[in-house]
Order: sequence, then structure tokens, then C-alpha cells
Amino acid sequence: MINTVKNEAAGDEVTIFYVDDDRDDLEVFASIVEDIDGFAIHTLNNGDKAIEAIENPPPTPNILFLDLNMPGKDGFSVLQEIREDKGLKNLPIVIISTSDDEQIISRCYKMGASYYITKANDYNDLRKSIEHALKIDWASFKATDQDFYYKN
Repeated sequence: MINTVKNEAAGDEVTIFYVDDDRDDLEVFASIVEDIDGFAIHTLNNGDKAIEAIENPPPTPNILFLDLNMPGKDGFSVLQEIREDKGLKNLPIVIISTSDDEQIISRCYKMGASYYITKANDYNDLRKSIEHALKIDWASFKATDQDFYYKN
């Protein structure tokens, strides 16, 4: 099941999918996005539901925020499955994880993630990182290993 939050003030909305097994993280993320004009947020609590939702629109995500550590189909598996689908090769995928391990970040980059954010413990820092990712022009942004990782 997809939980949807829409910002009623927005006209042409950008559709965001956020996949995370942590209910609190889903609620905080949705709350942050709800306060930003122009975005509709759809939360999913596991990787299987994410793949099912992406393959069976509507809605169709314009950007996917993806946690790595989930039971069942984890974020690495979701990332790999999406990147193997030629129809989804241009879908921006932002990894949002508690891990700041350089090997994990490098692995995500090599697997084709678009961007990487470490989940901040502070609400304001988390909000800044999400807002930063939402301001990126995904049509033209191609991350290098130098600008792939958002540091709080």
C-alpha cells in the first residue's frame, strides 16, 4: 500500500517515492516534503512494494528516495533491479541511509545511484539535505565521485 501526502498549494507536482522500513523515518520525511511546494510524496515500507508500485503506475515517481537497510528486498536490491530496467535508467535515485561508510557510498555510486545522503539525527539538518536534493536539476545533473555525497 502506498501512503500519499499531497501539498494542495502545488500546481504541477513532482512525485516522490520514499522507501524505508522505519515508520518514524517515513513520517518525518513526509512531513518535511509536505511543507515544500510542488511535491507529492508517496511512502512505501519495503523494497518489494516499491518495485511493485514503480512497475504499476500511476503514480509514476519523478524521483526515488531509498533506504538501504530493510528486511527482505533491501535498498541495494531495489537499486540494482531499477537500474537493470532500461525504461527506468533515468529515474533519479537518492540513497538516504544512516551509513556514512565510504565503501557503501562508493558501492551505491558504482551501482548507479544518483545521489547519497546520510540521514541526519537533527530535524533541521535532515530537512536541509532533503531540500538540497529536491533542488537538483535531475535532467542535467550527473554526479561524479566528488559531488555524489551530501555532507551535513
